[in-house]
Amino acid sequence: MQRLHYFDQIRAQFRVHPICAILGPRQVGKTTLAKAYAQEVFAGDARLFDLENPTDLIQLENPMVTLSSVTQRLIVIDEIQLRPEIFPVLRVLVDGVLKDHKILILGSASRDLIRQSSETLAGRIGYMELFPFSIAEVKESKQLWLRGGFPRSYLASSEEDSYLWRKNYISTYLERDVPSLGFDIPPAQLRRFWIMLAHYHGQIFNASEIGKSLGISHHTARKYLDILAGTFMVLNLTPWFENVKKRQVKSPKIYFRDSGILHALLGIATYDDLQTNPRLGSFWEGFALEEIIRTLRLAPEEYYFWATQAHAELDLLVVRGSKRIGFEFKYTDRPATTKSMHIALEDLKLNHLVLVFPGDVIFPITDKITVYGLETMATGEFEKGIQAFLS
Repeated sequence: MQRLHYFDQIRAQFRVHPICAILGPRQVGKTTLAKAYAQEVFAGDARLFDLENPTDLIQLENPMVTLSSVTQRLIVIDEIQLRPEIFPVLRVLVDGVLKDHKILILGSASRDLIRQSSETLAGRIGYMELFPFSIAEVKESKQLWLRGGFPRSYLASSEEDSYLWRKNYISTYLERDVPSLGFDIPPAQLRRFWIMLAHYHGQIFNASEIGKSLGISHHTARKYLDILAGTFMVLNLTPWFENVKKRQVKSPKIYFRDSGILHALLGIATYDDLQTNPRLGSFWEGFALEEIIRTLRLAPEEYYFWATQAHAELDLLVVRGSKRIGFEFKYTDRPATTKSMHIALEDLKLNHLVLVFPGDVIFPITDKITVYGLETMATGEFEKGIQAFLS
C-alpha cells in the first residue's frame, strides 16, 4: 500500500531543515516509506544505514568518517535510537561537508525519549510521526478496528494470522525493543503492567492503585507508563483546565494507540469476541479518538480531555489557535445530546461540538452540535467538515 500523502510532510520538513526525523512504533512502515521517498523524489540517489544490520553498525563505529564520505544526496539512518551518540556528529556534518545533503532519520522512540540526545540538532531537525493505517487509507473500519493498523496485522490473510502476528509483536516488544532503549525491566513484569493497563483503557490513570495491585511503587508505575507512551503503545491523554468554579479532574486518561494490540493483550481474537465484550463501548471510543488524532494530524499540544468531579466531561477537546472543538463518542445507532455536552459547550466556550458515532451520515442537531458518522472518514467528508470548524 502506497502512503504517498506522507511525502508532503517530509518535503515540508526538508524545506526548512536539513534533517527530518520520522518517528513511530516498530513495524509501522517507516523504512518502507523512506525507501519509497528516496526512489520517488531522489530517483534512488540515497544511502541507507540500518542500525540493526551488523554491517551498517560497524561502518558507523566512526560516523564522522563514514557519513562525510557519502556522495548520495539523501542519507537514511534507520533505528537511530540505538546509536544516540550520532546526533552531535550530524550537527557538525550538516553544517559542513553535508550541507547540500538531506538526512532522514527513523526512530521507534518518541521525541521525549530521544530529546536529550537530539537537542544538539535544535534548529536543524524537524519531526513527523508515522501512524499505523487509518480509515482514510484503508476505507474500511470493521477490520481496522479488530486488527489495528499495523500493516502486517491489517493485511494478514486471516484473522488467525493477524492475531498471531500481534501476539508475537507484543513478545518482541517486551523482550527486545524495551531493553534496546536502555531500560532494565523484566519482560514478565512489564507484560503484567501492560495487561493491567489494558483494563484502564479509556479511564483515569491511577498509579497508586495499579502499583498496589502489581506490588510496585506508584513511581515505578508512572515510569512504566512513560515507556509505553514513549514507544507509541499508549496515549497519555492530559486533562484541560478551565477557569470555572468547579473541581476538575487533574489525572490523565489512558488509551491504547492501536486497537489491535489492545485486543491481543485482552485475548480478543475475532470480531464476535469483540462484539460480546462488556467494554465494547470504551474500545470503540479509543479507536475513534485515535482516528481523529491521525486524520486531523493533531500535535500533542492540541488535544486534551476535560472532566469535573461532578461528572461533566468531554471525551476530546481540540484547541487550535483561538478555536475550540469538542468531541463526544457514542457507540450507538441513535446519537443524541446529553446534559454533559451542553455543560461542556458553555463552560469551555466551544466553537462547535461534534458527536461521533459508528455511522456513515452527517447531520446537525443544533447550530452548535453536529453528528458525524466515523465512516465519513473514508470519503474525506469528516476531515473536510472538521477543518472548516477549525479554520
